[in-house]
This record gives sequence, C-alpha cells and structure tokens, in this order.
Amino acid sequence: MRIGILGTGTVGQTLGSKLVALGHEVVLGSRSKGNDAAVDWAERSGQGGRAGTFAEAAEFGELVIVATSGTVALSAVDLAGSEHLAGKTVLDVSNPLVFSPTGEMTLDPVNTDSVGEQLQRALPESRVVKALNTVTVTVMVDPDRIPGEHQLFVAGENAEAKAQVTALLGEFGWPAGRVLDLGGIEAARGTEMLMPFWMTLMRHFGHADFNYAIRTAN
Repeated sequence: MRIGILGTGTVGQTLGSKLVALGHEVVLGSRSKGNDAAVDWAERSGQGGRAGTFAEAAEFGELVIVATSGTVALSAVDLAGSEHLAGKTVLDVSNPLVFSPTGEMTLDPVNTDSVGEQLQRALPESRVVKALNTVTVTVMVDPDRIPGEHQLFVAGENAEAKAQVTALLGEFGWPAGRVLDLGGIEAARGTEMLMPFWMTLMRHFGHADFNYAIRTAN
C-alpha cells in the first residue's frame, strides 16, 4: 500500500521505517521541501521511502497517518490539503500535549473535544480513525516488547476505515482480538485523556515499555 505520513519526528520516522520494512511505500511529509530529518530518513530507507511535503505525502498515500504533535495536527492537515485526503482513511496517532515552562503537562483540547474529533470536522470527506496514541512508539510497532495480551483502541465513525486500520495494526503484530473498537470518534477524548495517567506510569516504572490490559467478566 502507498502510505503518507505527516510528521518527521520519532513517531513518524519509526512508523515509516516499520511500514517500509513490511513492504509498503512511504512518503514522510514535512512542512517544507527538503526537510533535513525527512531527507535523512529517506536516504536510510532505501527505495520504499522518500521525503516530501505534507501535501505530497497526503496526495501519495492511500492511507495517511497524522504523526505530528496533537497541538499542530490541524495545521498539518490544512497544509496537506483536504482535497488530497478526501475519501481516504486518516489515522490519527497524535496526543494534544502542552508543556509549561516548568515542565507541567496539560492537554488542549480536553474533556469536551479531542484532536480526533477536530480532524474529522476539518476533513468531512475523510475517514478519521484514532489509534496507537496510548502506547510509546516502539511498542506501536513491536507489541511483543511487552508480554501478555495487552490492548490497543480504535475509534472512528466509519467501520470500513477502522477495519483497514485494524488490518494494518495486525501487520505491526497486534492481533485483531486485541484491538478494541470503542465506537465513534468522540471516544478519542478518553484515549487522549489517558496521557496524564500514562506519564505518571512512565515516571513510576522508569521506562515506557508498558501498556493497558483490559479484563472483563464476559
């Protein structure tokens, strides 16, 4: 599959490298042409990966991943162009983390809105799916780093798009039975609001190799 990624940070590059290793073609997109991080990644990725702008990545991808910070996700898709994303699944893995000068973390938006919902409103002709934002990036692409049957979550309005994302997660090593469908995109509020708790757990364990394991009575 052709996949476009918006964002050249650790998340975008790690996802891109995994996708190339799986045989997909990837364009890693940035705000400006010739972004150093994107060009360096493309040079290390061989024929399966190349660098481009947000618009070029969005136009190229059959599926497009938003891997920027959640606070700039709307700006990224605006630069990508809604016309390049129309009719496509847009996988949002971002979190709206805001850090104060003293390092305190808050979320924006929070409680009554989410980045996932903002993206779906901005892209009414796209099929936004929220997923992967509740684990660190190395666990995203290698769930076996953590023993046991821990879970991921998906949320979105379109069942076909969620099935497409779930299939891609399966390629990363997440069996479909460990991907919990939380319903519509409004559920992204809850998964994004897990981040303060996630940060507390990371400080407690001293590392990020952990995840949530949901147990039910049925």
